[in-house]
Amino acid sequence: MSQNKQTLSFQAEVAQLLHLVTHSLYSNKEIFLRELVSNASDACDKLRFEALADNALYEDQPNLEVRVSFDKQARTLTITDNGIGLSQQEAIANLGTIAKSGTREFMNRLSGDQRANAAEQGQLIGQFGVGFYSGFIVADSITVESRRAGLQPEEGVRWTSAGTGDFEVEALTRPERGTSVILHLREDATEYLSTWKLKSIIAKYSDHISLPILMRKEEWKEGEDNKGGEMVPTSEWETVNQASALWSRSKKDITAEQYTEFYKQISHDHEAPLAWSHNRVEGATEYTQLLYIPASAPFDLWNREKKAGVKLYVKRVFIMDDAEALMPVYLRFVKGVIDSADLPLNVSRELLQESRDVRAIREGSTKRVLSMLEELARLEKEDSASAEDKAKYGKFWAEFGAVLKEGLGEDFANRERLAKLLRFASTQSDAPTVSLADYKARMKDGQDAIYYITADTLAAARNSPQLEVFRKKGIEVLLMADRVDEWALNYLTDFDGTPLQSVAKGAVDLGKLQDEAEKKAAEEAAEAFKPVLARLKEALKDRAEDVRVTTRLVDSPACLVVEGGGMSLQLARMLKQAGQKAPEVKPVLEVNPEHALVRKLDGSVHFHDLAQILFDQALLAEGGLPEDPAAYVKRVNALLA
Repeated sequence: MSQNKQTLSFQAEVAQLLHLVTHSLYSNKEIFLRELVSNASDACDKLRFEALADNALYEDQPNLEVRVSFDKQARTLTITDNGIGLSQQEAIANLGTIAKSGTREFMNRLSGDQRANAAEQGQLIGQFGVGFYSGFIVADSITVESRRAGLQPEEGVRWTSAGTGDFEVEALTRPERGTSVILHLREDATEYLSTWKLKSIIAKYSDHISLPILMRKEEWKEGEDNKGGEMVPTSEWETVNQASALWSRSKKDITAEQYTEFYKQISHDHEAPLAWSHNRVEGATEYTQLLYIPASAPFDLWNREKKAGVKLYVKRVFIMDDAEALMPVYLRFVKGVIDSADLPLNVSRELLQESRDVRAIREGSTKRVLSMLEELARLEKEDSASAEDKAKYGKFWAEFGAVLKEGLGEDFANRERLAKLLRFASTQSDAPTVSLADYKARMKDGQDAIYYITADTLAAARNSPQLEVFRKKGIEVLLMADRVDEWALNYLTDFDGTPLQSVAKGAVDLGKLQDEAEKKAAEEAAEAFKPVLARLKEALKDRAEDVRVTTRLVDSPACLVVEGGGMSLQLARMLKQAGQKAPEVKPVLEVNPEHALVRKLDGSVHFHDLAQILFDQALLAEGGLPEDPAAYVKRVNALLA
């Protein structure tokens, strides 16, 4: 071992990950080349960006490129780029470790039912940022030789690993900047020692990378004594991809397959997108946008710190990944490219936050995404649309609907458009979800509000006691069980002039849907029940804001509601679970005077215990827990005994 060689251990989880990659991802081997070529392209993009401030980084190689070559005798496949390169510390940091949380999630997914699903595997490789490690799908060892741009030739680095428990790092003299990834192929992977095979994979996955991918030309060589022959590489290199930015070409020259493969290349997603939009915007601010709606949510969708999936280019020069200023947070699932003709080439993240041009791009891109979603929603109801197109918006909503709702509170300018895109479960629909427009179209005569209920789960919402009178009268109620619903509905008070009303807030008022006889009977019941209500208020004064007779209950003895402007019990619980301070919410206990348990209160020697049980059962029915579960059980047991 040379004196400058170090042997270092992978973190334990990376060792497990490499084992899983090597032994579980056989069904779609070829994705390794997509990932390594994509990494090489990224390295060239990073050099191009850093060289804006320091042109000397180009050294004597101004033309950026990726080269793919192989050696049949040595059984090696090499992917070389002349991009930014790696220093020794970067090689250790970037190749020896990856984010623990992402690794663990990746391994959990691979260990589950999806292991045999080739499409899922390809998606996971890119989704979790483990592209380099995909080389171990076909290689029993990998050597990386690299020198960072700007360093001296003797400051290169060689990184070697067999994908087991450790890796070696040593100094290397490398005259040219950039990186070579050398795969030492296993015997069952020799199919990749073929120009035809490699070209076909590059054409499939990497054709639209915006810099040339080069391979050696081949020529026919006769065998000895005229016995057969074979194609052998020459010393001449040729470009084997389109090598032009897809978004800069005319739409009429691009096929659906090319759009789809470009999406897979920039997103590392193995699944085709649901929709895309390619436009050149002209005017005060000029830019080209190519935006995609994915078909499946990434594992970290609910991380609001996650950057948007939009790449920013200026005049086809890559500036940055994850340009969050170009897309609002609630559209963080959108992937794509924006190429501006107006931003300065040395644009910084600070400038992105303040620039008038950036605000124009952000607003234009947001509207374009909403237009794509509106088109998918239109196809859902289009008789002439295919079954596949009809299903697209439902698939989108199942994956991203809860995130889209965040826009109600974050994007006032587009709130009305967003409201039309909302979908909810319902008490009266066979469809999985209904729109607010569909609900309004079938409202009963005399109904003057759109009724909804929020709960921790769909089952809790569907079985809530608050729905009993609505079910009895055949009034539709929207069921909301996403954690974001309670917050989002604070920003949507009406739809197309019709107010939205929670059935669990304030006294129930069915307006014209409640006849005079019902109103009179309710008033008489409340009057007759006044003495019991007074005792209940006294017994529950520390727990309930008020106690009153209700007309909303049919089969249940009691339920909890909050006053019209108050915070719901569900939202208060969620804030506490998240470690945030929430105001103490004292709900209103509404009782059904016709229920046998409520009737038993009057004159009962166990009045206080029954009152507490009534309150706790109402709390349980709406998804909460008694403050003192043991005391609740003790009271119930005493009464049962």
